Parts: sequence; structure tokens; C-alpha cells
Amino acid sequence: MQLYQTNELKIYNSLSGRKETFRPINDGYVGMYVCGPTVYSNVHLGNVRTFMSFDMIYRYLKHLGYKVRYVRNITDAGHLENDADEGEDRIAKKARLEQLEPMEVVQRYTVDFHNILNKFNFLPPSIEPTATGHIIEQIEIIKDIIDNGFAYEINGSVYFDVLKFNESNNYGELSGRKIEDLIHNTRETAGQSDKKNPQDFALWKKAEPQHIMRWPSPWSDGFPGWHLECTAMSTKYLGEHFDIHGGGMDLKFPHHECEIAQNKAAKARSPVNYWMHANMLTLNGKKMAKSTGNNILPHEIFTGDNNILSKPFAPSVVRFFILQAHYRSILDFSNEALSASEKGFNRLMEAIHLIDELPVGTQTDFDIQDWVGSCYEAMNDDFNTPILIANLFEAAKHINLIKEGKEQISSENLELFKEKIHAFTFDVLGLVDTAIAEGNDHADKLSGVVELLINLRAEARANKDFATSDKIRDELAAMGVRLKDGKDGTTFTVG
Repeated sequence: MQLYQTNELKIYNSLSGRKETFRPINDGYVGMYVCGPTVYSNVHLGNVRTFMSFDMIYRYLKHLGYKVRYVRNITDAGHLENDADEGEDRIAKKARLEQLEPMEVVQRYTVDFHNILNKFNFLPPSIEPTATGHIIEQIEIIKDIIDNGFAYEINGSVYFDVLKFNESNNYGELSGRKIEDLIHNTRETAGQSDKKNPQDFALWKKAEPQHIMRWPSPWSDGFPGWHLECTAMSTKYLGEHFDIHGGGMDLKFPHHECEIAQNKAAKARSPVNYWMHANMLTLNGKKMAKSTGNNILPHEIFTGDNNILSKPFAPSVVRFFILQAHYRSILDFSNEALSASEKGFNRLMEAIHLIDELPVGTQTDFDIQDWVGSCYEAMNDDFNTPILIANLFEAAKHINLIKEGKEQISSENLELFKEKIHAFTFDVLGLVDTAIAEGNDHADKLSGVVELLINLRAEARANKDFATSDKIRDELAAMGVRLKDGKDGTTFTVG
């Protein structure tokens, strides 16, 4: 029996504003879409927090036995400055400033994004589509919206008619905004004269002569609207109706609100059952954002090259720090908070190291089944990682008591205990034992040093300097590193 059949998972649905029992559209299968990065700069820690929240959710769904199709996109065009319909494309602007092709910018920061997420031990998504790879699908959705009377073309651009849509639908259902308030609070700005109403948003923009990134369409050479891209990619891979759509809290309006409107206008149905939003990471009490400069880059944390922290911190310590807060709560980043998390992380890892050395008794002095149930209860309550971590610390306390002979654990319960503490720590939370990671790092360095000596020995042999060649071989052997010469070169073994 799969674990999801015995666990009732509740998810906070931003659409209803309450926790709801999770019921996937297809039993045993989950379709999940998360809005990915706009790749015009290095990914900062605030972005990482959002993606880490959904990595944890993905991991737990897989742990429960669901077959998950996780789609997380790359926005590589169409995202204009200030999330607006006017102004310069963020990627094109970076390309102009750095005198690069836009796709060089995309490649550079996509690689950075992947490298950083790998350091944090993220699982890769099932599919990672790009906006530029789905222009045709976006054009077809625009045609459907126009045909259904919810969009209009003017001067080569196509806009979504928000007021027309709101006559038969509720624009604002996700964010809780009322159309009357939106009208009242919207002021006319330069460049909006093509729109019927200031609230309307672009589905397709005609490219100005200087705009580098452009594609042909029935309306003009131009580029798609940012909101449309996610609509096209999510429905292409997950269908017109899927389970979970996630992203940062800042995307709820207008981005996700517009996605719902576009889907309803094109297909006459709401696309998603559960909308999920991760809250922000603050620095010095203010939102972490690229635009304001109030941010810290992950590599600055790992190296200690910053003016905020007293020392470098390992990726898994930062991951532990982030997951100690619930994904829907605001988390403030500080040197003191990260230092405290490091101490807690080390305490947990030390306890897990002891578990293989625990003496087996004839009875168990604490209820393992109850502890396991508490862990699942925490995660089933809208992925409550702070409570799960509290349970892991409770487990660490019992491990130390057993080690000291103050409690007992039977062999049967020890196996269950070991299985579940590893599953929740490493599989669900995605933490990495830094002692093992550092050991692997040391092994890599040793391998590099030996390869260097092998090359020096080969040079000595080529120069008929057999004394040096033999010295390298013999001294490595004395240290337990044995060289073996073969027709394909020299290999080594340790031990």
C-alpha cells in the first residue's frame, strides 16, 4: 500500500484561503507547475527559498508514493521591467549593457541557476520548458482568447480585455482584489494609450525597431506577454486542468491572477485545483530583491565574501535554516539566525551518526510508532517542516539517551527508527550530511593530487629519469596509494 493511501494530506489553497484535503485529479498521480526564474541575473537567496519550498513539497509527494510530474519553467523572454507591459525586456537590457547576445545572457544565468540549486541538493524537475521554446503554443492560445471575445488587437499588439472578462467571471478571485478598486487605483501612464482600459494586460506586444527578441505572429513581429508564457507551458505538459500551481507570494497578483483569467477565457475552465504560494525572505527586515540591491547571493554565503555574515556557511546549513520556517511564513535572514541553525544542524547530524552504534535492548522506552506518526502529522498539515524538525530534535534526544544507557530500544524498533529518521532528514527535507560531503570533497582533492603525481611520473619516464619515476611510485606506495601501469595509462588504488 502506498503511503498516500494512509495519510490525509492537507494543503493551504490560496484560492479558497483555507486548508483543504488534497485530492489529486488522477489517483496516485500529481501534476505540479511552479513559475521558474527570469534568467537575467544570478539567483538570489529570496528566489532560492521559493524553489526550495517546492522542492520539499515535490520530495514529500514522492515520499508518499505519488508519481509526480513537476514542471518548472525558464523565462527567457517577454518579462519586462517592473513586471509591466511597457519598457525594456529584462534579458535584452542585460544583453545591451554587457554587449552580449540575449541568449548568451540566458545561458549564463540558467547555468548559474542550476549550479546553485545543485549545491542546495534540489531534485531536478520532470520538465523544464523555456518560454522561447513555446511561442507557437502561446500564439494559439491568443487566437482562442480573441475568438472567445476576451482580447483585442490594436497596432500590432494584443491585449486581454479585463472588464469584458469580468462581466461573466471574477477577475481578482485569487488575490481577493475587486475590479472597482483596481479601476479606482489605476492611473493612466505613458504608453497605455493603446489599451481600452489601464487594467488590460498584454498577450502579445509588437516589437519596437530596437527590440532584439522578436517572433512572427498573425498580428506583428513581436513577443508574448509574460503571463501568457506560463499558461502555455503549464497546460501543454499538465493538461487544461491540473493539481498544483506554485510560486512566490509576489506572483499572486497580477501574474497568477492573469493566468487564471487567460485559461478561463481560452478554455472556459479554471486551470488549477490548488494554488500554493511561498512567502518571502527578508534581509534587515526588508524584502530581498534584485531590483533594490537588498539581497545576498548564495555563493557569497558559501565563501563568506559578504558584509553580513561572520563566516561562510555550508549549503545544507542554509537549507536547514530556511526549512526551519513554514513555507508560508516570512523568514528574516541574519548572521545570528544562521549561526543558531548551524548549531542545530550539527547537533542533528551528530545524533544520526550515532544511530548505527546504538546498543540493542529487550524493550523500547519511547513510542517509535507515535514518533513516526507525529512526523507524518506535521508534513500532512500543509508541509509543516518546523514541526517535523522539532520531532527530529526529539529523536536526537532519545538517540543520546540510548547511547548513554539511560533508555533502551529493541532491534525491530531500531530499524524502523533508523529508516524513518533518514527518510525525513535526507529524502524529505533534502539535507546533506556535511561530514560525508566534506569527505567526498577531500577524496576529490586526493584524487587530483595523485593524478598530478602520475603525470609528473609519466614526464620523468619520458625523459628517462627513472630515479624520479621510481621515487614517486615507491613513496605513494608507502602512503597506501598503489599505482598500476597498463596499456591505457596508469591507474591507482588506495588502501
